Amino acid sequence: MRKNFRFMSLLIVFVLMAGMLAACGAGEEAAPVVEEAVVEEEAVVEEVEEAEEVEEEAMAEPFVIGISNSFITSEYRTQMIDDLEQTNAEYMELGLTEALVIESENTDVAGQIQQIENLMNQNVDAILVNPGDAVALNQILEEAVAAGIVVISIDQEIEAEGVVNVGHDQKEWANISASWFAEKLQEGDVVLIEGFTGHPANLFRMSGVEEAFADYPGINVLASESGMWDEATGQQVMADFLAAYPDLDGYWTQDGMAIGALQAVLAADLAKAPLGVGEGRVKFLKLWKEMLEIDPEFESIAVSNSPGVAATGLRIAVELLQGKELKDDVLVGQFGTTVYIDPPVIVTPENFDAVYAEYVDGGYPDSWLLDGILTLEETQALFK
Repeated sequence: MRKNFRFMSLLIVFVLMAGMLAACGAGEEAAPVVEEAVVEEEAVVEEVEEAEEVEEEAMAEPFVIGISNSFITSEYRTQMIDDLEQTNAEYMELGLTEALVIESENTDVAGQIQQIENLMNQNVDAILVNPGDAVALNQILEEAVAAGIVVISIDQEIEAEGVVNVGHDQKEWANISASWFAEKLQEGDVVLIEGFTGHPANLFRMSGVEEAFADYPGINVLASESGMWDEATGQQVMADFLAAYPDLDGYWTQDGMAIGALQAVLAADLAKAPLGVGEGRVKFLKLWKEMLEIDPEFESIAVSNSPGVAATGLRIAVELLQGKELKDDVLVGQFGTTVYIDPPVIVTPENFDAVYAEYVDGGYPDSWLLDGILTLEETQALFK
């Protein structure tokens, strides 16, 4: 089609030039005719160029987006991948993307580097990576950026040149529940159940807990142990803590480990349960309800850690691939390269009944994390 446009353009120009030459032979009276012919020629060329631009846009191939995920034994990651696929389906219907290229398995740093290299070798236009290490992936991600690939770090905030981070402010996320916990408890002996030691998200979260506790010198941290972000492991760690510290006043934990911890408290059949924090998941809401039936004074807090931040990252990647630029005040964080997404749901004793009615009575499965994904319009509002 493009050759046809050019042929027609040349043909028209030839005819116009012939007219111009004939007009020149007619003398000065033909000057206006020549000028008009030149104007018409320029208009035709402009129309042809515009038509070619439209054609080039129509011929643009859909973007190919790759996913690198190094941890799959987590319902969070399962829902994250589902969110990504469902959101990408919207763009596929618009002809903007192809099916996702997904590299997802339990692996170490070397394995995740291989995942990213595999995606680069498949000529993806963007890579969304949930990094398993705070710094070890920086070099390969910077190589991807240098190759012209849009790179988004989802859920974890890392410092790599050219990489945009998208996720919750992990420190603030943990600080919300830790501050509530500390204010309620005021003082007493507590334990902490961490995620993976050394993982970027866990490091930021534990700094948020430390900051919250700093205002309450009466809170005494007896011990801290990793629950591997696993419900069963969290339950075993909590059971061990309860055996070692039978008079425990409270515990702070995160994600699915909160479910395991509360199950351990229920199994211990204590005269008074220690104060603890929860998880924004349907299963935890049900346990919370069970605890209220045992003790109507039971309290907790659950700040949603939304897997949907990954799908929001996908939306941002598509906008960047279309040449759009984020607003100057959108990129924040300690590296100035992060788009923070607020937790979509915070469950407290004050709104528990309403949230329970929406999700539990609404028929959501036990595994469902209280989720949220920015809409297309909300995402576009982040751009200039």
